[in-house]
Amino acid sequence: MKLGIVDWIVIGAYFAFNLIIGFYYKNKAGASIGDFFLSGRNVPWWLAGTSMVATTFAADTPLVVTGLVARNGIAGNWLWWNMVASGMLTVFLFARLWRRSGMTTDIELAELRYSGPPAAFLRGFRAVYLGVAMNCIVLGWVNLAMVKILGLVLGISKAQALWVVVGMIVLTSFISALSGLWGVLVTDLFQFVVKMSMVIVLGVSAVNAVGGIEQMKAKLGGENSAFLSFAPDFHSPWMPAVTFFVYIAVNWWATWYPGSEPGGGGYVAQRMFSAKDERHSLLATLWFNIAHYALRPWPWVVVGMASVILYPHLADPETGYVRVMIDYLPPSLRGLMVAAFAAAFMSTIGTQLNWGASYLVNDFYGRFLNKGASDRHYVKASQVATVALTVLSAFVTWHMDSISGAWKLLIATGAGTGTVLILRWYWWRINAWSEVSSMAAAFVTSIALQTVWHLDTDKPEEFAYLILITVGVTTVVWVATTFLTAPESDATLLGFYRRVRPSPAGWRPVARMAPDVKGSDDLAWNLFDWLCGCVLIYGSLFGIGKIVLAEYSQAAPFLIAAVVAGCAIYWDLSRRGWSSVLE
Repeated sequence: MKLGIVDWIVIGAYFAFNLIIGFYYKNKAGASIGDFFLSGRNVPWWLAGTSMVATTFAADTPLVVTGLVARNGIAGNWLWWNMVASGMLTVFLFARLWRRSGMTTDIELAELRYSGPPAAFLRGFRAVYLGVAMNCIVLGWVNLAMVKILGLVLGISKAQALWVVVGMIVLTSFISALSGLWGVLVTDLFQFVVKMSMVIVLGVSAVNAVGGIEQMKAKLGGENSAFLSFAPDFHSPWMPAVTFFVYIAVNWWATWYPGSEPGGGGYVAQRMFSAKDERHSLLATLWFNIAHYALRPWPWVVVGMASVILYPHLADPETGYVRVMIDYLPPSLRGLMVAAFAAAFMSTIGTQLNWGASYLVNDFYGRFLNKGASDRHYVKASQVATVALTVLSAFVTWHMDSISGAWKLLIATGAGTGTVLILRWYWWRINAWSEVSSMAAAFVTSIALQTVWHLDTDKPEEFAYLILITVGVTTVVWVATTFLTAPESDATLLGFYRRVRPSPAGWRPVARMAPDVKGSDDLAWNLFDWLCGCVLIYGSLFGIGKIVLAEYSQAAPFLIAAVVAGCAIYWDLSRRGWSSVLE
């Protein structure tokens, strides 16, 4: 794709504006460790939520969705649409508890909820495992996608593209190290506006390239074709009934995976910690889920549909997104589109660097190696950690071919641990050994099923049985371990209960020891809001999809359901005095 002088000026202006933001927030970031990682806990809901959306909008995300659509039709997106229930669980049952805890990172919860050596082990192990190992794999994965994009767009070799990516990483690392979370949040907002605007423009261009939406549908088999169906075909090899059951009924609550633990974690928890208060934490997470699942996918989906028509025999269907951009985007917008991809890349990289550094400094260095140092010292250490992660991520990208198999392996080893991550907030009897044993059982069971019994995670039916067996074995192990070991001490349980104030329903023995504490006895209403939230998201997702496909009469029932569910949530929040944050 040929870029003119105006395109390069636009791209240069984009990078310059990001640098200006970094320097502007330099003083705020250097004030304290709380300012560097949590923006002084003073972030409004709309900024925190938009930052979450921007973070999940990586450079590779449009390519992945294009590949799913090209291979399996619109319903291929159920591979991630199934997580709506998990997202709504975080919104209504956990967002307020996370914010109420007053922690700096989600890993810190280990020594707030538990005590002794097992708690210390959990905190230290997860800080290194997630902050370095898993974080660098995610960074390497995103870097590799950007290398692929630049190679196609600029017509350069992989080595040359990697050097360009390294330069972008260095710039992002500099901004993140300079300005802390404030810089990340504000650049996320700017980057989200840029990239969302451009993917909509590309979606319109893709539809026009195939002759309009009606022609697109006709070329893909017509309105009633399986390709255009929102529901998967349960007789298909990629989504048999048992696999769909696992996704809808098991995977979202039982499986742990980096950054998206059941109940929240990772960068989502970091944004909840940074919110002004509990109300802003809840609304930030709600806005994130609405934008993530209902508003953002359709520009990607229509480009994926167009790519099937325009490039029917691609060996790598994911590259169809970039090819549509190269061949059909108006020349005057090419510079903006390259800037949009850079924005998608940098928003994810910036968050991963800041989030990973928070684990290394707050939960490992500051906890085990150098306690009691000044805030200024820890800010400097955080900047060093950010640079170190940058170097490691570049190394991982270079060797990504040898790590990609390990990525799939690691994803499958968390099955069964999600129940403990949920119940540790709602049941007093969970202890540190419950969590340790669930991690160990899930890892051993999953590895054994894949290496001894040769269940393949790339085969949907075998993946489903692997998850079901691993969840079953892991659940038996952690439940047995919980009752065979002593509960946490009264002092630890009381400290957690007083600070977080969870629902007394699962904390009766502890609640009796603290009659002065009013727990959040609204579990039933939270579950009501969770159910309405799921209806809101799916109704909006499918209703907007039907409008995009010009099937307006079919859109109406979905949108009506979404509006009713949204009104029910607003009514409940108003009844509790929460709606004022929206005014």
